[in-house]
Amino acid sequence: MNYLHVALFFTNIIFTLTLGWYLITNLQWYSYKLKRVVLNHHKSWWHIAYFIVPIAAYYILNEYFIPIFYLIVMPGIIWWHRHLDKKVVLTWRVKRFFIILLFITMFIDILCTLNVTCKMYPVLIPLFITYVISLAVEAFLALVYKKQAKAKLNSLPKLTIVAITGSYGKTSIKNFTMQILSQKYKVYATPRSVNTVAGIVRDINESLPMDTEIYICEAGAREVYDIKIITDFLQPQIAVIGKVGEQHMEYFKTLQNIILTKLQIMRSPRLQKAFIHTSVTNEPHEKVTFFGDNISNENATLDATSFALHLDNGTIINLQTKILGAFQAINIDAAVLVANYLGLQNVDIVKAVTNLKPVEHRLQRIDAGGKIILDDGYNGNIDGMLEGIRLCSLHQGDKVIVTPGLVESTKELNKKLIEAINKVFDTVIVTGSLNADIFEELLHVKEKIILKDKTELQDILASKTKATDIILFANDAPNFI
Repeated sequence: MNYLHVALFFTNIIFTLTLGWYLITNLQWYSYKLKRVVLNHHKSWWHIAYFIVPIAAYYILNEYFIPIFYLIVMPGIIWWHRHLDKKVVLTWRVKRFFIILLFITMFIDILCTLNVTCKMYPVLIPLFITYVISLAVEAFLALVYKKQAKAKLNSLPKLTIVAITGSYGKTSIKNFTMQILSQKYKVYATPRSVNTVAGIVRDINESLPMDTEIYICEAGAREVYDIKIITDFLQPQIAVIGKVGEQHMEYFKTLQNIILTKLQIMRSPRLQKAFIHTSVTNEPHEKVTFFGDNISNENATLDATSFALHLDNGTIINLQTKILGAFQAINIDAAVLVANYLGLQNVDIVKAVTNLKPVEHRLQRIDAGGKIILDDGYNGNIDGMLEGIRLCSLHQGDKVIVTPGLVESTKELNKKLIEAINKVFDTVIVTGSLNADIFEELLHVKEKIILKDKTELQDILASKTKATDIILFANDAPNFI
């Protein structure tokens, strides 16, 4: 083997691992669904620049690719990675992927070296084999982990499981329900926005305390049968379906598909009670209580929210909370109904609602340097964003909004959002390129700034805002979107 073959051998291994890094990063973003990476990626040109073109150059240029790889391709992918605001997380799945890829690549390259008829070390073959083997390994491990999690749930026969789904508001309902029920029960809820069956299984195995009396689980969906899979696994006794709307439309296509998907939670064989928002359905069911229309006397300001809830037994509960946003009354409504069903007294519910703590990045108020910051970064639905805009309109000083617009939604809803922004804000900072064109066309404010790179955001805010301003962070899509 001469020096050129040695250089090609090691370059092929490094190049294949580099492409594997790009591939696994994208797969992790899209729940390891290759179909979504290929068909639903918001920046598909990345695939061309960082995957297809380098592979084509490798096969066309052969040994002349070596300097191009080290001078252009590898630095380019390193630059791409460093500028991501959501980098790959080195989970055991990712580590297993690279162990398999390294082994397969080296094995094939050694065979190719020994075979005199082999003219070039392959790239696509080790990537393809690794992807297939990785899928098989993860499918097997998923079955093992799922069986362990199911056994753990079965070992807690008195455990009550509350499953919460909906287009938006799931995490808020979950957190509010957990805080209220903690007045009486030992409650555990899935952390953050964990809402896939894989995340739920892992959370049960690693974190669910054995003395838990009520387990509150969030169920999300981007595919038609996602809720059914979670429901079949958990078999919750209590189900909550929050408000539905045109979220993830690129996956579901129609609002009716979204509604049908969310209603799969009703198929739980152990279902005792369900609380369903009136936006989902009005079809009567003996186990269903509808919510959303039982709210009156709402008053939502920049300091607090108050409203009255009308219960089925004719009782009216007057509630006040530091949670911001009129739409949160709906989410609190669902939590209160669950608590009422599970035996909490009204006086305890009122006290718990008064002491509710905000969910991070969901209309969370932060006062800093004389500025009011409304952090609504984890909210990506039209109702919540419009409420954040309404709250800002109550402020007397200048108003600034930082937003990428609505993601995985419709052009019409983005137009509705921009119309509301035009009426309230002095300065609009649009982050990302996804909706940049429509914002550029329809925004009519004193100052608009289109930011394709969020690394500049901090400096811009420092120069464009002052004490007495209010700043709304409405949605915060990662830059791969």
